[in-house]
Amino acid sequence: MNRRILPPAATALAATAALVLTACSSNDAKSQSSDKIAGANQNSGSSATPRALASASAPSTDRPKIELPSDLSYTFDWPKNGDTAQSAVLSDAEQFIKAIDYAIVKQDPLQEAYRFYSEGELAASTQAYVQEYVKAKSRVTGSSRYYNATPLVSDHGTASLSYCQDQSKAYDMAILTGKVDKTPATKNSYVLYNTALRKNDRGIWITTKMLSTRGSSKCQP
Repeated sequence: MNRRILPPAATALAATAALVLTACSSNDAKSQSSDKIAGANQNSGSSATPRALASASAPSTDRPKIELPSDLSYTFDWPKNGDTAQSAVLSDAEQFIKAIDYAIVKQDPLQEAYRFYSEGELAASTQAYVQEYVKAKSRVTGSSRYYNATPLVSDHGTASLSYCQDQSKAYDMAILTGKVDKTPATKNSYVLYNTALRKNDRGIWITTKMLSTRGSSKCQP
């Protein structure tokens, strides 16, 4: 099936993520409404070949190393307008997205990378989300495309970022068997995210809140 996003609250996370990992595509209609995340989205397949994904906005020594298997790929069609602040927000948001998948691939609910790029309820709900993949002995695979990004940066060290994700070619895979759960793409394969970020004392833009809407008309191809 196509990958799902995090549910509205951490208390609902376990039950919802279990459905994410086991339900069939008929549940797409049920997830059409807005998914509010008090704070985010998305194991170690030993046969996969890792590849380094370094951050573009700071020296690699300052940030956790993120190595993802070759069966995971990302396309970030982010705007390139030369604005330094907006570019930094987009770069750190990209790393947070990859860091969540890295925690799932590593089967580590407390993996340092996603906690480096998030905080508070968002970090807590991400931890619970990753734990459900560990419990199900499943991980993510396939490709995702991110597009229609709109970063807005304030003069007070805060920012907002909205963007779309195409999940039509992103799936869950059973670690023990390597079986990939695929279903046809639907309108609910396209997700709109609205996030809030703040710049911490290390100069990193960390994501603090996230609201997601599956099947949004703003993200349809």
